[in-house]
Amino acid sequence: MREDTSGHVNQFDGSASAHTVVQAGEVSGGVHFHHRVPLPAPLIVPHQLRSSVRHFVNRSEERARLSSLVADWHDEPHTVRVAAITGTAGVGKTSLALHWAHSIRPHFPGGELYANLRGYTAGSPATPQEILGRFLEDLGVPATHVPAEPERRETMFRSLLAERRMLLVLDNAANSSQVRPLLPATSDCLVVVTSRDDLSGLVRQEGALRLDVTTFPTTASVELLRAATAGYRSSDRSGDLATLARLCAGLPLALRIAAERAAGRPSMPLGELIDDLRDESARWSVLTAEAEEGSDAMRSVFEWSYQALPAPAARLFRRLGLHPGSEFGLPAAMSLIGGEPAQVRDLLDTLVRAHLLERRPGGRYEFHDLLRAYAAEQVRREEDETERAQVLGLCLAWYLHTAYAAQCVMAPFDRYDLDGRIPAPAAALRFEDYRAAFDWYRAESANLVTATRAATDAGFPEIAWRLAVVLRAVYMHQNAFDDWETTARIGVEAAARAGEQHGEAEALESLGKAAFQALRLDEAEEHHRSSLTLRRRIGDRRGAAVSVNALGLLGVLSGEVVDG
Repeated sequence: MREDTSGHVNQFDGSASAHTVVQAGEVSGGVHFHHRVPLPAPLIVPHQLRSSVRHFVNRSEERARLSSLVADWHDEPHTVRVAAITGTAGVGKTSLALHWAHSIRPHFPGGELYANLRGYTAGSPATPQEILGRFLEDLGVPATHVPAEPERRETMFRSLLAERRMLLVLDNAANSSQVRPLLPATSDCLVVVTSRDDLSGLVRQEGALRLDVTTFPTTASVELLRAATAGYRSSDRSGDLATLARLCAGLPLALRIAAERAAGRPSMPLGELIDDLRDESARWSVLTAEAEEGSDAMRSVFEWSYQALPAPAARLFRRLGLHPGSEFGLPAAMSLIGGEPAQVRDLLDTLVRAHLLERRPGGRYEFHDLLRAYAAEQVRREEDETERAQVLGLCLAWYLHTAYAAQCVMAPFDRYDLDGRIPAPAAALRFEDYRAAFDWYRAESANLVTATRAATDAGFPEIAWRLAVVLRAVYMHQNAFDDWETTARIGVEAAARAGEQHGEAEALESLGKAAFQALRLDEAEEHHRSSLTLRRRIGDRRGAAVSVNALGLLGVLSGEVVDG
């Protein structure tokens, strides 16, 4: 077996559980099958709660109801306690969940886990298996020991939490079925879920406490406006603040954006700002019909704030609507607009101050899903189709070449080398060591899947299949089965659409390796045979040899002769 320089050893482990198999890129000499003794997971106490919002007001009744879950310790030791915080978009569900979660942290010495389930964000919602895989690693399970099978991930997760008192915050859930596999099986743990869905399944089957969060009354809205503008504006009349609150429909997201604009213009009478917002409100009320509660007011506030941005910041804001995900770093933003890091960082800071973006740890930024949809609407309105395609193409090429740089460091002996078909953007990253490459991959893992899908959907199949194949080596070493299979299937379709049989064969090989590593041997053989057929058809002798080798290894593992 050949050992790569990053510390990963290519080896085969024949056993009855899929997570004990690691597939080698190449094999020389003898092939040895053996059982791996699972490593004991180190005790890790994660503290993953995001920071709470500033100027949190009201919600005393809601917090009191939630606190009953902690005060009245459950008498049933095997029934998990669940708080389901539901309500319309922008009403402050996440703010309430995080504010309350921080207040009860001392009750949970085992730590806190946080996940954005992306139920209403760009791309597809997170799968329970994706979140479980990440949670297991966060709790100390090595990536190569995370099971491929969904049921085994669930049981391992419940086992790790069985003797720990932990707090889980599952934000932005699509529905109850997305949440259910993520629930522990002990009342020592508490799970807080936020969603626009009513989560009736969790209430009915898991006995969750449902808390429907409503818009602020005028008094609380005025309190928030005063708190957020304190130190900038002191002479605003209560009547004007109440008018502004009503124009924001009592939605905390809209109120914070309006407060920031008012604070940024301390010398302008609040009445003038209100008149501007009234104009936008009148326009949106004509354009929208049968909209979700408060959506016309929300969009009026968005437009009001967007029009006040300096032109470079407005350009970045709307182009961020083209980014395939809702969360990103500075380099990805640079791929959309160009410029020097300091310049783009200043523009991002402008958007953060305007509450049009949220800053996250590690130099990351995140859109509220409503604001991302609004940004996408603006870029469609203000930039023509050709320009949008060019900007998106550069962003996707940035992901392709940065992922290529990451795989070269993380899995140098299994890497797929790019041809010159897709030029490398100047902003594409390079990595000095394994840790830097892994950290980038971990932060961007959801965006890499979404970028692969966006590339084929937007008419860039040549980028889609190359990105899927470049990611193969990374996924192989991380046992990232869900992302691996998703991107590989997209890659097969994209390469076929592009008429690039070489790419189709590479993507089929990727599917075969993923199935092999998960010990789905019949499926692996099917994909490798399809890849071999294509490679022989186009005269790819080296690729055909790789496919024959893979089929031979399948035969060794299954104990049968596999004819290549």
